[in-house]
Amino acid sequence: MGRLSISLASLMVVSMLGSTATAFDYKDALEKSLLFFEAQRSGELPPDRRVNWRGDSALTDGFEQGVNLVGGYYDAGDHVKFGFPMAFAVTMLSWGVIEFEKETVGDGDGDHLCWERAEDMTTSRTAYKIDANRRGSEVAGETAAALAAASRAFKPFDAKYSNLLLLHAKQLFTFADTFRGRYDETLKFARKFYPSSTGFHDELLWAATWLYEATNDQSYLSYVSQNAVAFGGTGWAVKEFYWDNKYAGLQVLLTKVLLQAGSAPYSSVLKQYQAKAEFFVCACLQKNKGHDVKMTPGGLLYFDDWNNMQYPQVCPVPG
Repeated sequence: MGRLSISLASLMVVSMLGSTATAFDYKDALEKSLLFFEAQRSGELPPDRRVNWRGDSALTDGFEQGVNLVGGYYDAGDHVKFGFPMAFAVTMLSWGVIEFEKETVGDGDGDHLCWERAEDMTTSRTAYKIDANRRGSEVAGETAAALAAASRAFKPFDAKYSNLLLLHAKQLFTFADTFRGRYDETLKFARKFYPSSTGFHDELLWAATWLYEATNDQSYLSYVSQNAVAFGGTGWAVKEFYWDNKYAGLQVLLTKVLLQAGSAPYSSVLKQYQAKAEFFVCACLQKNKGHDVKMTPGGLLYFDDWNNMQYPQVCPVPG
């Protein structure tokens, strides 16, 4: 099972090999999933965009608050930019680049009252923030993870930009850890759309893990080891990995660290992370002795009736 714990790319591959899956074009589905992100882009769009019916939108986001929040991605089919899930999407996109290199703006209620193109919207573009008094460790931690992962992804191509991303990742992690608090208690409106059911401990571990990946700084490995029990890192055995629950992802990443050089001082704790990672992987591969993830006739992992695609899409990324 050691190999399984760091080879999640096999999850979808194995499920596609069955005879019932031969009629499904998963390559086309994968291409369209990437096209979806292009269609969700906010701000000024490049002239070579593939989604040619999309245009520039929300070009003054944040200006009322004195900051530039132009850009990013809209959420689902609306025009809100929720920072928490958006940061997770960036983390996972960056992770995909790393592993397979060779191969929040807007008001949710106000936005949902009007169905229109992003290019034509006239609804409120209220910006909300977290700070030392209005805390939000989930958002800051996930954004730190996103920047650290992106730093790794950009490093071979643009070292200067990579270093800038890493600098801000470190700053955000320090902020998230120093001023701990749940973002959906500070920004109560967010609870209606993206509640933090697992709290912020998984985001802190997730961010520290990505910072170790980006820097090889042992202090981050020490952090995830010292807080393994208190933050649930070696206690949570889960069958899902998504924007709110990062335990499976960080458990897999730390298993990868365990199997590489340099983790000797923390190997006993990392082996506990590995055990939880194997639970997740085996559940997805239908080898968890009754604690498996359901699967559709076409070979798609089926986690939940509501918005199921958010779960299996991230499973193949950690390779």
